[in-house]
Amino acid sequence: MATTTRTRTAGTALTTAEKAFELLTCEPAPLVFDARPIPGLPDTTMPLDELRKLLLCGRYDSDITDEVWRQLAHHARRRGPAWVVGAIGVALPALTHLAAKVSRGYARHADDVDSEVLAGFLHALRTADLAPPRLWLRLCWAAWRAGASVVKADDGEELPLDLPSGSRSPRMPYGHPDLLLGRAAAAGLITAEAAELISATRFGDALIEHLAAEQGVTASVLRMRRRRAERVVAAAVTRGDLSGPICSSRRRDAALAA
Repeated sequence: MATTTRTRTAGTALTTAEKAFELLTCEPAPLVFDARPIPGLPDTTMPLDELRKLLLCGRYDSDITDEVWRQLAHHARRRGPAWVVGAIGVALPALTHLAAKVSRGYARHADDVDSEVLAGFLHALRTADLAPPRLWLRLCWAAWRAGASVVKADDGEELPLDLPSGSRSPRMPYGHPDLLLGRAAAAGLITAEAAELISATRFGDALIEHLAAEQGVTASVLRMRRRRAERVVAAAVTRGDLSGPICSSRRRDAALAA
């Protein structure tokens, strides 16, 4: 779980959650987590702030991290509000980092992003299926998606101040990038799956790690597939193959061999 250097306004959802977590973990009776049933963790109980430090500093694999979050989610669902606050507190370094990334360039929406990131994580904490793998990643993905919805909604609110008047013909190839990807897939230059991967991760808000977990492959494998497909599309755009009619099978085969 990563930290961030973004300065937050006092009273945002995330700073309020941090204050609540501090009260929950202070002496003389901090809320403690039983790490003994989880192989790979210290064979002891520990306050939740120590668990947070352990997860931040330790290099634990996804199986161990997932088991920690299964326990935290079970406690949050069954043991009441204190464990909800506790689970959120353990996740706060990552949630703060996600919120900072989402709100970069959208400073006026930073507080709203904080609130939505927290709400998205909390909803997943209460409702996500705890059995499948990559639980921690899926919780973070839900938080990211919720925060990103704030800035995506803002994209169409205002026209840029330097928008030119008049009209001109767009340069070819024109249109939304998804149209180019669709033409590339229709021409057989890339697969439909590759087009969807590029669209979801480059122009959407999908995390490549989440998609990799769903497909049962590593993120590096998906990045390699995406890179290869992007090179094919870039070369096709340079040649003008996507500006006119879909290329013939002979031209397509020559493009793939290039």
